[in-house]
Amino acid sequence: MTMAADKQDKVLNFSSEREQSRACSSSAEREKNQGKNFLNVPNKRVQSQACLSSAERAGLRPKGNVPTLRFPEFTGEWELHPTTDFFEFKNGLNPDSKRFGSGTKFISVMDILNNRYITYDIIKAFVEPKGKDLNEFGVNYGDVLFQRSSETLEDVGRANVYLDKKTALFGGFVIRGKKIGEYNPLFFRYLLSSPHVRKRIVVKGAGAQHFNIGQDGLSKVSIFVPTAKEQERIAQLLDLIDERIEAQNRIIEDLKGERKYLLEQLFCFPNERVPKLRLKGMTGEWQKVKLCYIANRVTEKNKANTCNRVLTIAAQYGLIDQQEFFNKQIASSDLTTYYLLHKGDFAYNKSYSGDYSWGAVKRLDKYDKGVLSSLYICFRPNENVDSDFLCHYFESTKWYRGISEISGEGARNHGLLNMSVDDYFNILHRIPTLREQKAVANALNVLVDKIDIETEILNDLQKQKSYLLKEMFI
Repeated sequence: MTMAADKQDKVLNFSSEREQSRACSSSAEREKNQGKNFLNVPNKRVQSQACLSSAERAGLRPKGNVPTLRFPEFTGEWELHPTTDFFEFKNGLNPDSKRFGSGTKFISVMDILNNRYITYDIIKAFVEPKGKDLNEFGVNYGDVLFQRSSETLEDVGRANVYLDKKTALFGGFVIRGKKIGEYNPLFFRYLLSSPHVRKRIVVKGAGAQHFNIGQDGLSKVSIFVPTAKEQERIAQLLDLIDERIEAQNRIIEDLKGERKYLLEQLFCFPNERVPKLRLKGMTGEWQKVKLCYIANRVTEKNKANTCNRVLTIAAQYGLIDQQEFFNKQIASSDLTTYYLLHKGDFAYNKSYSGDYSWGAVKRLDKYDKGVLSSLYICFRPNENVDSDFLCHYFESTKWYRGISEISGEGARNHGLLNMSVDDYFNILHRIPTLREQKAVANALNVLVDKIDIETEILNDLQKQKSYLLKEMFI
């Protein structure tokens, strides 16, 4: 690229060393030092080594009140306790709106759901305490916070732990479990997230449109608890995996940030002659063309219902099977009026949203063919454009201006941008030579592949955590 070498290294270093050394070094070193073999995907051999020494070695569950997967140095059964041995439950504070904005940090449901654990500094809201509020509604180190209400029964009663010495307050949609017994707070964070305990909590929920759980319901939940040393070991392991997951998320977000930056630098607005960044050796102005010069409209209909894969456009997944995305098919059984798309075809969704203020263009990559509602504008790139280049281009914002010009004021109707098909295909775009198109596409493909690989690693880590939550608790 025609930029300083240091700038080039900053922008186009797609290797993992920089991101991983920044985001993962501490957790990787801890993994190495502590010898956490559990970070590999567990198989039957690993399970059998970790189970009770007295258990049978043929894949059978250990007998008694013990988990399937266990550190080998621990023996003996876990003890069954009611939650009231550890917690004193209380509903939260409901202050009026004038008290918000200053004062003491105020824990909400989102703080419970969105954090690995809760500390004072990460709490978003403030509320001005009155009278005995801090005494009656204070949250202190080791207390557990439960979500009282949820739109789905599966999410009712989700819990998180408070790990800070500063006293916070908690809101009316939260139940506080005040620590009155001896336990490792971080262990209880994972214990209360395990599938076994979640099932016992969920059945105490009730409701119709919204599901709720109360202090009485939580008081009737029983939990199996090991010794303090085993609690600590389990908490350390799962916290280590959570730390690694957070690091992996940072790696992915950094890569996505690089991609977003490059998409805005490597492409042109229609009124620009060259992009802000060029690949090395590329010169000359980019050509101004109409969409109809580089793509042909797809109007083939799904005659005789030859294809029953109904597609929809999702921001994260592109053109995806409606059944797969929504877990149901929204379209009618008669699909003869739908467009028939083949792999490599593009579709423009005129529906706008926060992330896609001028709609979204996606390419069909996941399937050989599928059908799409006639509300979409569909097209197939021709020999004048590289398909990958076009795919990346429509992930930038450089084509938004053309849409805004043909939409005009008052053209948004029921969530859809109002425009004619002819106007859409006459929008002007800037493209380089095919040689430069392929070079730009290849550079961005490297980055997309890297994001996909790192995302697979993240998915594996999350599967490992889910496995351990299921097998290391009762």
